[in-house]
Amino acid sequence: MSTNLERTFIQFLKENQRIVHKICRIYTNNEQDHEDLFQEITIQLWKSFPGFKGDAKFSTWMYRVALNTAITLFKKPKKRDLQHAEVDISSLKIEYEIYEDDEHKLKKMYKAIYELSDIEKALIMMYLEDKSYREISEILGITEGNARVKMNRAKNNLKLKINTQ
Repeated sequence: MSTNLERTFIQFLKENQRIVHKICRIYTNNEQDHEDLFQEITIQLWKSFPGFKGDAKFSTWMYRVALNTAITLFKKPKKRDLQHAEVDISSLKIEYEIYEDDEHKLKKMYKAIYELSDIEKALIMMYLEDKSYREISEILGITEGNARVKMNRAKNNLKLKINTQ
């Protein structure tokens, strides 16, 4: 690939890498897995970049590739011991109204998010980032109405998991 294409890709990745880190935080529970997933997502983004036409914003396209990569890699999840899952709260930048001032509640929320299905994790992450249903539907490749239904189910499931911990 041309040097210009490489420079463009690197610039876009630098400007939007927080998206990839957030996805890695939601789908992994330790630093090594985070790094591995970040690397795999970056590789998939690079492989797919020549096909990026600019029809959608780069960040929307990036979300789609990154989420698909994370979901594909974790489709058959290793048996995870959630009792011992470590959540690095200091690295999580997402603020959530009720929990932002209480680290214990924040840890509880992220433990509950970790227990959600892959698609629910993606939905909750985008909800916490104030993505519109239109953006969510574009990223996931579903209708806006379907995004609303799935979001309501994901929020209810998250509340249930938080309240039963």
